[in-house]
Amino acid sequence: QVQLVESGGGLMQAGGSLRLSCAASGRTFSTYAMGWFRQAPGKEREFVAAINRSGGATTYADSVKGRFTISRDNAKNTVYLQMNSLKPEDTAVYYCAAAPTLTVATRTEGKVWGQGTQVTVSS
Repeated sequence: QVQLVESGGGLMQAGGSLRLSCAASGRTFSTYAMGWFRQAPGKEREFVAAINRSGGATTYADSVKGRFTISRDNAKNTVYLQMNSLKPEDTAVYYCAAAPTLTVATRTEGKVWGQGTQVTVSS
């Protein structure tokens, strides 16, 4: 089982940008599709973005499409989430998770979660 550590969160004004990183342990990172998720206070965890094993296919939640970009560097065992044009409603704890396929990477169930990284966007 791959272990994941998220980083890069912080406090940002609306309209700003942040890049989140998710570092994976082990030598099997490239065999997993990866997803980013978020959980706002009082809300359920939700899907944000996912990427397939090679990085050649991605998918996004409608709420972030056109603003967020997911990418990965298999040589560095890392997946990224570039967040532009941030909005206050993007405030949440962001998590990454591994999955066997891109489709499964979009689902919240059955995932092993790390500690996440807090993103706070002020208006």
